[in-house]
Amino acid sequence: MSDTPNARRRFLQGGLALIPLVTLASHGVPTAFGDTPRQPATPQLQPDDYRPRFFTDVEWAFVQAACDRLIPTDELGPGAIACGIPGFIDRQMDTPYGHGALFYSQGPFITDQLPELGYQGRLAPRDILRLGIAGCDQWCRQTHGQPFAGLASLMQAQVLHLLEEGKVPLEALPSSQFFNQLLRNTREGYFADPVYGGNRDMAGWKMIGFPGARADFMDWIDHPGERYPLGPVSISGQRG
Repeated sequence: MSDTPNARRRFLQGGLALIPLVTLASHGVPTAFGDTPRQPATPQLQPDDYRPRFFTDVEWAFVQAACDRLIPTDELGPGAIACGIPGFIDRQMDTPYGHGALFYSQGPFITDQLPELGYQGRLAPRDILRLGIAGCDQWCRQTHGQPFAGLASLMQAQVLHLLEEGKVPLEALPSSQFFNQLLRNTREGYFADPVYGGNRDMAGWKMIGFPGARADFMDWIDHPGERYPLGPVSISGQRG
């Protein structure tokens, strides 16, 4: 949450391992929520043009404000809003992943589990975000007189810190669980293939030097330890 470049780089590096997962989770997979596979969303819309399909207007305002605080634009590159991350998360919530279809969701449910055992709760990602946003907005109104999106940016950052530390009382779930879900999805959107709506212009990949979905690297196999000189390529064939 620090504004220093090094802190932001460390923050984003925590999401690099999530690239394969989000590619799978966002892809068209037949589930009980519909037998027709969902196709990847197209990313051509600019941030102000996208209209959410899952989030309500109030929820959408929260997600945009929170993502803007989690990954702001700075000297390292464009932030979450410019890269279309809120739209990515909105699309993601209407996939099998968002519905929790990729998880084992039978009891017993454990809320205070060890991190190495993985998620063992009853809520799907879309439920975690929806309940968390409602609870956080209610707390912000009671404490600061405004919903989260209406607070000054410094206060928004402080609220996110409190969520992360589990210090915001939410009725439906621990605030740290809500924060971690939002943080994870924000990172995923920043580093996922642009075909899923985030990582616009492959800004996240360019920042870390990730080559993307190139067909092969045979021409570079004899250059160990050297920085790959070519720009990234999306699954769609778009070049960075």
